[in-house]
Amino acid sequence: MIADQTSTNASGRENLARSTPIPAKTRDTMETVTSVKASSKISSLFAMLLTVGVSLTGLGLAQAGTRVVTWGDLNSNLPTPSAYRKDGAVIGVSAGSFHSVMLKSDGTVTAVGDNTWGQCDVPDVIRRLRASSVVAGNVHNVALLKNGTVVAWGESTGPWGSYGQSQVPAKLKSVVAVAAGAVHSLALKRNGTVVAWGFNKYGQCDVPEGLDRVVDIAGGMYHSLALRRDGTVVAWGNNSMGQCNVPANLNRVVAIAAGGLHSVALRADGTVVTWGGYGRIVAQSPIGLSNVVAIATGDFHSVAVKRDGTVVAWGFNDFGQCNVPQGLRNVTDIAVRGNHSMVLINDRSLRTSILQ
Repeated sequence: MIADQTSTNASGRENLARSTPIPAKTRDTMETVTSVKASSKISSLFAMLLTVGVSLTGLGLAQAGTRVVTWGDLNSNLPTPSAYRKDGAVIGVSAGSFHSVMLKSDGTVTAVGDNTWGQCDVPDVIRRLRASSVVAGNVHNVALLKNGTVVAWGESTGPWGSYGQSQVPAKLKSVVAVAAGAVHSLALKRNGTVVAWGFNKYGQCDVPEGLDRVVDIAGGMYHSLALRRDGTVVAWGNNSMGQCNVPANLNRVVAIAAGGLHSVALRADGTVVTWGGYGRIVAQSPIGLSNVVAIATGDFHSVAVKRDGTVVAWGFNDFGQCNVPQGLRNVTDIAVRGNHSMVLINDRSLRTSILQ
């Protein structure tokens, strides 16, 4: 089933552009990426609302707050209010298969949900050095620290085994962005080159020789994507459903997203190009979709934020992951993995918290 439910707010685009520059990766020179990669895993069979902001004691936020709205498969739990009272407001979200990670304004990270493989045991080093972004794989997480180094945790043993996806290569530094596939990890360095590690059965960690001038990266289930400074896309890894068959003449791309068996690109004109997947229900975006400013992908569905603040989702909808709740506005981050979807909202009118 393809779902295309929307909610509108004219001011949403301005807030999106200011708060988290997704998908703005077309810089003339490489610079540190401080925005959070779009991915998350707080989920619910019904739309659930988590609010944090000025009403929470000790946050010191003047007239602002953040809300996390999620929908789709129930695979993880919402954190308790106490998780936010000490460390600051949520500014970014990311999703694993059965857990969620959240980046806060002070650079700390909270992880909630299933912890069978240690994916919610946030390393102490993050509290000391602070993170600028965090992404989640199936049962592992990768955080980019503000000093340009990378820390990863989770995996242990389990359904996806221990493939080294949390074993950051020695001496890796000068990193400006990170991405996580199901069981592999990627890092983008300041010089525009890419480093990958972890599960490599399908060559998803075999970065193409000579790949440089990269400005963005994405990890799918078993494939990887890179966006180059000239607006072209490079793909490698599992290609069983054509997810690495980048369309001919695809150019002027400003953002990329890698799903389970499909890939999505956002072009500078606000249109979306998709390829791979289980036929049209996954790969083909809604007819007439335009004015898009951000994209994200789950295993078998995709989500887009439009310039006017509208959210559109399409693909498999067996868990309601494409049933976008009404009333969304001021979206600053989108996060999709598995069978759920999520957005982070900057609500400047927030005065009281439902957590009190």
